[in-house]
Amino acid sequence: MPKIADIEYTPNPNAVKFILKEPVTNGTSRSFQDAEDAKSDALASALFDVGNVTSVFYMDRFITVNKEDEVTWEDMLRKLAEPIRSAPSAAELPPPASAQPTYVPGDNPLLDRINEVLDQKVRPGLAGDGGGLEIIGLNDKQLLIRYQGACGSCPSSIGGTLMAIEHMLKEEVDSDIEVISV
Repeated sequence: MPKIADIEYTPNPNAVKFILKEPVTNGTSRSFQDAEDAKSDALASALFDVGNVTSVFYMDRFITVNKEDEVTWEDMLRKLAEPIRSAPSAAELPPPASAQPTYVPGDNPLLDRINEVLDQKVRPGLAGDGGGLEIIGLNDKQLLIRYQGACGSCPSSIGGTLMAIEHMLKEEVDSDIEVISV
């Protein structure tokens, strides 16, 4: 059972990041946009059951929960802590069933280079704020991404962060890349 080491507020006022003393996954991320999407995941489902939760994102030693505008964190934090403390740690879980990822390393050298830059320069910063970024696909030079966790509903992810990612990829990978958040 993971214990909460700390709670951090993120740049997104509707998202909070729970820092854990032990991992709930082994390097994989899990992102859920609604309770229906989370039905097959015990932890995410329990967090949605608290009520007023709009999304759940977790990986390794952190969990990010987004809430509805109308409720305060004061009302939510204690309620969210209970299912987090009750969840099994990664060591207690069976190995995950293999799912087909949207990005498969080695299939496309351009996509491999993009992913490498994202891993080195973008994802650590997003994770620091309770978020993540998933590659959905690459159509010609159009990169489709999905923000996860706190970044999924953060106003700056749509504007400044997206432009910064696109600029970085144009500089380091290919000057014709266009990044689109879906």
